[in-house]
Amino acid sequence: MSTTLRAAFWMLGAISSFSAMAIAGRELGAQYDTFEIMMYRSLVGLVIVVAVAGWAGTLHQINRDTLGLHMIRNLAHFAGQNLWFYAVTVAPLALVFALEFTTPLWVVVLSAVLLGERLTAWRALAAVIGFIGILIVARPGMTPVSIGMLMAAGSAVFFGLTFIFTKKLTRRQSVTGIMFYLTALQLVFGLITAGYDGDIAAPTVQGAPLLVLVGLCGLLAHYCIANALNIAPAAVVAPFDFARLPFIAILAMLVYGEALDIWVFVGAVVIFGANYLNIWSESRGPAGSGSSEGPQPRRQV
Repeated sequence: MSTTLRAAFWMLGAISSFSAMAIAGRELGAQYDTFEIMMYRSLVGLVIVVAVAGWAGTLHQINRDTLGLHMIRNLAHFAGQNLWFYAVTVAPLALVFALEFTTPLWVVVLSAVLLGERLTAWRALAAVIGFIGILIVARPGMTPVSIGMLMAAGSAVFFGLTFIFTKKLTRRQSVTGIMFYLTALQLVFGLITAGYDGDIAAPTVQGAPLLVLVGLCGLLAHYCIANALNIAPAAVVAPFDFARLPFIAILAMLVYGEALDIWVFVGAVVIFGANYLNIWSESRGPAGSGSSEGPQPRRQV
């Protein structure tokens, strides 16, 4: 099997996981608020992470050396994921996925501000093109800006912040440590935010399988993407990732009767083009006007 086909196989797993999580999140929205969904999602994830780390013998890699940075990273991720879960309950799923593709472009901007990375001409151009894509999707003045649209756009910003802080953590922490604090801290955040009013919805016979599915899909999606990127470069993997949009759009049409909005697809193509331009410029290395150190984030879930 060729490299491209193997990468496509893993990306099919990622696309299926992302889509299943979106559908499950929308179904759960009728029974649980986003804080409760995140709490149960984190609980499932924590059990899996500890079990896998124990099996692999990497539990000793969990330490408190960068606990403050873990806290900041997971506050950003918790905010972004809650906004995302809220968006999938009130906005067309294709729109949510389209705006989510702007996460790498926010990383370009935020890296310059927070990490001091050079904002090259190529990166700046990619960010501008991506912003044009956002305007095409949102069409302010032509269509009302909904709360779901704002939540989806906001989640992309917080996912961008998550990637920035994750990049800083990887310089001093192992994957096991990062994943442990990802699930453990967000379980605590979920307990606090879901239980501040003294009322946390317990899992039901109908809801429990979906809660487990959300937790499993989040981890499985990252696993599939990591394998795809290990097999093939980002320039090969990115087009497969973009297939998430038509996939979820058709699924939402079949399951929920959502109309296919051509402008969402047009804007998403422009956003994808901006992301691909950024990947291409970074792949040129020092010889190009970009830099090989530039960030190439994947979805933070």
